[in-house]
Amino acid sequence: MNLEITYHAYLDCLNSKDLAQLERFVAENVIHNGQSVGLEGYRKMIADDQSDIPDLRFTAELLIADVSNIAARLRFDCHPKRRFRDIDVNGRRVIFHENVFYRFANGKIQEVWSVMDKAEIEKNVAAV
Repeated sequence: MNLEITYHAYLDCLNSKDLAQLERFVAENVIHNGQSVGLEGYRKMIADDQSDIPDLRFTAELLIADVSNIAARLRFDCHPKRRFRDIDVNGRRVIFHENVFYRFANGKIQEVWSVMDKAEIEKNVAAV
């Protein structure tokens, strides 16, 4: 299995907002930042983000893979509708990054560690 191809297909799934297909990429017992959220909790987390940010698009600027792990720097250029990460964005354009690591097992994401660059969001909002 080529994890880079699988990961890009996962991002395509997110970007097409076809969250019914997440089970192709995400394990039933997935863990996010140390919390057992399960597939449905993970699906809800992404659906909530997509609801709050209608033009949300996941773009991998940097991607490193080995046999069971992916490290990615994701870029977002979007317009959150209201508050986002406790910042009053209210429809303004923000550009920010997320550094995320995934552990795969049996071809699916088993664990995710994610850090969003909140300072970058704050800087974007302050510049407007």
